[in-house]
Amino acid sequence: MSEKLYITWEDFHQHVKELCKKIKASGSYNKIVAVSRGGLIPVGIIAYELDIKNNETINFSSYDDSQHQLSDEKIKISANIGIVDEKTLIVDDLSDTGRTLKILRQIYPSATYVTVYAKEQGASQVDIHALDLPNQWVVFPWDI
Repeated sequence: MSEKLYITWEDFHQHVKELCKKIKASGSYNKIVAVSRGGLIPVGIIAYELDIKNNETINFSSYDDSQHQLSDEKIKISANIGIVDEKTLIVDDLSDTGRTLKILRQIYPSATYVTVYAKEQGASQVDIHALDLPNQWVVFPWDI
C-alpha cells in the first residue's frame, strides 16, 4: 500500500450526499451514532440531509499514543448513547479492514452500519456505503 489516495472536500461532500440517497432508500432512521473521530464529519452532513436530530458519539480508540494498534481486549470504547436498535445508524468515514465495525456489531447488533468508503477487506462489515476504494492509504481533507 504505497500510493496515497487524496480525497478533496468537494468529493467527500458529494460522496456523503450519495450515501444519504442510499440510506433513504434503505429505510427510516431516527438516531445517528458517530464513531469518533472519523464519523464525526460525515454525521454532521447526514444529520442535516436526513433531518435526524438525535445524534450521539462512540469514542473508539484502537491505537495507543505511539500509533501502535491495540489488541482487541485493550481497545477503549466509551459511549453513553442509550438504546441502539434497527432505527439507529452507526457511522464511520471508512471501513478499511472492518475491525472497528466488527467489534461494534458485537455490542450493538441491531444497528445499521454505514461508512462513506469501504475497502475490499472491510466491506463485509458495512451495511451501506457510498464508494468502494482501492487498497491505498486514504488521506482525508481534514488530514492535510
